[in-house]
Amino acid sequence: MRKAVINAVLFPALAVVVALAVFYFVRRRRRRRCGARSVLPSHGGGGGARADRLQAAGSDSVGYDAGGDEALVRFPGGEALTVAAILEAPGEVVAKSAHSTLYRAGLSAGEAVALLRFVRPACAASAEEAAAAARALGAARHPNLVPIRALYIGPRGEKLLVHPFYAAGSLRRFLQEGINDSQRWEIICKLSIGIVKGLDHLHTASQKPIIHGNLKTNNIMLDADFQPRISDFGLCLLLNPAAAQEMLETSAMQGYKAPELIKMRDVTRESDIYSLGVIMLEMLAQKEVVDKPPNARDIHLPVSFKDLVLERKISEAFGSELIKQSKNSGKEENLNAYFELATACCNPSPSLRPDTKKILKKLEDIAR
Repeated sequence: MRKAVINAVLFPALAVVVALAVFYFVRRRRRRRCGARSVLPSHGGGGGARADRLQAAGSDSVGYDAGGDEALVRFPGGEALTVAAILEAPGEVVAKSAHSTLYRAGLSAGEAVALLRFVRPACAASAEEAAAAARALGAARHPNLVPIRALYIGPRGEKLLVHPFYAAGSLRRFLQEGINDSQRWEIICKLSIGIVKGLDHLHTASQKPIIHGNLKTNNIMLDADFQPRISDFGLCLLLNPAAAQEMLETSAMQGYKAPELIKMRDVTRESDIYSLGVIMLEMLAQKEVVDKPPNARDIHLPVSFKDLVLERKISEAFGSELIKQSKNSGKEENLNAYFELATACCNPSPSLRPDTKKILKKLEDIAR
């Protein structure tokens, strides 16, 4: 009798333990498999069960439906995208940051290859805030901007942005690899003018300006013909305040943050101009600028250029090939004018920095 009681208790208990172990093993394998083949795990059944809550109402507008726990906002160029195509796309990690991961993915619809930026739930703004911001950002269209094809909002609060993929990579990569083209004066002028045109569109094309908030060489993509395209503009609007502030702190460590900026919510057109000035200086120097915490006696310029400006050793700020080209072509004055324009953008007083219209006109004169 005692043995029967023990068996009656023991065997069901063992069965429960074995069942739990099998369940854990299967679930873990399934999660690993999903992580290996897609950017985001699937939610629910097949593609038919994943209704697209937000859809493009037309080529230039976006419809909004707040129902459901998933949403897809489509923009021009992303009309053929579906939730299933985005979530099930096999992806390769390109870059990671504190708030998001960037994937290169092959999509079954629309473009063969795309960039997918996955914003982690813990860092993301609310679904309502993200959808409102996406409508403004997705409407921005210009040859020097990376367009947003779609925004996916997941049930756990995750956000996924879909962008075109540019095989030439970023401006940072272009400068770091030391390619000869990166030291050609005409290429530097072309890049600078294109970047300013894109930034000018963000700042002036709509009634409410779009502030980039995190402009740097890593956020400028290049076409095969050296046409620059600004990416990640307004990304801070898709983040919660803590994640946005961390983005600003990273920008400060990299030397791109304007000195007057304390909070990411206070970004302005003038703070974008400061970042632009740093990028222009990078293109002249052919090296990264890394700042250190300033003290009261510092002027607000990236450290790698500050001493050169103070000591009037302006020529030492340029790449050696640039100096050689400018002397051979009689463009030394143009090179100096470019340097002066870049440092004007980095003026410690926001009100004294030139706006995009003035910068563009000056650059076009310098490039002649």
